[in-house]
Amino acid sequence: MAFPKGFLWGGAVAANQLEGAYLEDGKGLSCADMLKGGNVKTPRMFSPEIEEGVYYPSHQAIDFYHHYKEDIALFGEMGFKCFRLSINWARIYPNGDDAVPNEKGLEFYDHVFDECKKHGIEPLVTLSHYEIPWAIVTKYGGFASREVIDLFVRYAETCFRRYKNKVKYWLTFNEINCALMPGGGAYNGVGTVCKEDLENKTPRPVDKLIDDPQTRFEALHNEFVASAKTVIIGHAINPDFKIGLMIAHLTLYPLTPDPKDLLTCQKQYNEMNNYCGDVMVRGEYPRFAKSFAKASGVKDTSFMDNEEDKEILKKGVVDMYTFSYYMTNCVTTHESDLTGGNLFMGVKNPYLEASPWGWQIDPLGLRYTLNELADRYPDTPLMVVENGLGMIDKREADGSVHDDYRINYLRDHIKAMKAAVEEDNVNLIGYTTWGPIDLVSAGTGEMYKRYGFIYVDRNDDGTGDFSRSRKDSFFWYKKCIESNGEDLD
Repeated sequence: MAFPKGFLWGGAVAANQLEGAYLEDGKGLSCADMLKGGNVKTPRMFSPEIEEGVYYPSHQAIDFYHHYKEDIALFGEMGFKCFRLSINWARIYPNGDDAVPNEKGLEFYDHVFDECKKHGIEPLVTLSHYEIPWAIVTKYGGFASREVIDLFVRYAETCFRRYKNKVKYWLTFNEINCALMPGGGAYNGVGTVCKEDLENKTPRPVDKLIDDPQTRFEALHNEFVASAKTVIIGHAINPDFKIGLMIAHLTLYPLTPDPKDLLTCQKQYNEMNNYCGDVMVRGEYPRFAKSFAKASGVKDTSFMDNEEDKEILKKGVVDMYTFSYYMTNCVTTHESDLTGGNLFMGVKNPYLEASPWGWQIDPLGLRYTLNELADRYPDTPLMVVENGLGMIDKREADGSVHDDYRINYLRDHIKAMKAAVEEDNVNLIGYTTWGPIDLVSAGTGEMYKRYGFIYVDRNDDGTGDFSRSRKDSFFWYKKCIESNGEDLD
C-alpha cells in the first residue's frame, strides 16, 4: 500500500464554526462571537458588542456542544483515525487572564476526547483556531501585546496538563501566515476594531479593518514566540507530544514564462509560505524576512533581533508541518483576470476549472506542494489538515445528498497524495478533510456553502432542527479509509 500503516485519515473542524453554546457553562466571549453573518457579496461585520436580534453564526453554529456524541459516533462509523478540532480558549479562560480555569469548559473537552477514544480516534487539537477571548482584544489589543504571550502559554499549559494522557497531537495557531495579509491580524485580535469603534460601539466590515503593518508583524512575532514557548513546555510535560504548526499554503505558479513573472512568483511564494514556515520549523527568520517586512510597511524590524526571543525560537521548533490546501493561484506582472479563493486573490489559471466560489481546483498542485515542502524541510513529517470542496448541496425528499462532485474532488487529491508518497517518497503522515460535517463558513458565516460528509439541517435564516444525515460521500470516504486509500472508486 502507498500510504503507511497508521496513516491518520480523518476530518477537521474549528470550535467557533460548529460548537455553538457560546455562553454556556461559563464560557466567555471570543472574537469569533462578535462576527455577524454575511454572504459572498456582503462582508461579515465585527461588532464591539452583541446586538439583539442579529445573526451571529458562532452562537449556535451546528450545536456540536450538545451533539458531540452523535457526531463522533458518525466519524467512528466512517473509520476516522484522526479528528482535528480546536479548543475554544474562552471556554477554558473566559477572559483570557482569569486567575483559574473554567472547570466546566475543561470537562467538556474531557468528554469529547473520551468519546474519541471510545471510537478509536486520535484527537489533533488546535489551541487557537481563528479566535481568542474577546476580553483580551479589548484589554490588551490581542497579540500586539507581549503580555498575551504568557497568557497564551498558560492556557496551553493548562490544556497540556489536563489532557496529557488523552491527546498526543497538537497545533498551536491555525493558518498563522494569514497575519501577513492586510487585515489578517483580526483573528489574533489585532486590528479587529480600533479604540474609537469600541467607545462608539461601531461595527466595522471585516474587509475594512484597521491595519498597521508594524503592529501586525510584531503581533505575528509574538505568536511565534508564544508557539515556541508552548512547544518547549509541551515537550517537558509529555515528551511523546507531537506539536506542529499550521499554514494556509498558498501554492503559486508564474502565469507566463516571462522571467519577471517567475521572479515575482518566487518572491510571493517565499513570503506567504516560507516566512512563517522557516521561523517555526528552522527556528529562525529567513534571509528575506526584513526586506519583506519593510516592503510591507514595517518601519522597525528590531523585534526580529531580540536575542532572548531568538533563543526561544531555536529551542521551540515544531515536530511536524501541517497545512491547508484548497487551490492554487497564478502570479503575473501583466494584466490579467483575478480569481477569488482561499485567503488570497490570484490570477486565473487557464488550465483549471473552478468551484462556484472561484476556487480553482488543482489536485496535481497538491503533489507539487508536498514535494516543495519535503525538499525544504526534509526531516519534518507533513500532514494535510484541511482540504475539501464547498458546494451548494441539494437534499432529496428521502434525506439523501448525491454529492459526486465532492467525491471526485477528494478522489483526485488523494490520488495526488498517493503519488507523492509512493513515487516521490514524501513523508506524509495524515490527511483530514475540511470539514467532515456541515458547519459555518469562516469567510462568509454561511451554512449555504457546505463541505461535509454529514448533512446538518441548519440554514442561514435560522430554520432547521440540527438533525444529521449521511451524504453519498460519507460511504465513499468510509471505503477509502477501510482500504487505506487503495479503493477510491
